[in-house]
Amino acid sequence: MSTGMIILVCALSLIAGVAIGFFIARKYMMSYLQKNPPINENMLRVMMMQMGQKPSQKKINQMMQAMNKQMK
Repeated sequence: MSTGMIILVCALSLIAGVAIGFFIARKYMMSYLQKNPPINENMLRVMMMQMGQKPSQKKINQMMQAMNKQMK
């Protein structure tokens, strides 16, 4: 085997490893965020109260739907 062939095989192996690692990490993070959403209704209610708004259930539901729609 020539030196050029060894370098080519190493480069292709590195690129394949990076690509496979990226897709595995992406799939893991998507499933993690789906199981553990970053913001829930209670957190949203507290944030609205801190901003000086009186949160109604309708407004909270609207904001949650908008956030869920944006995540997809």
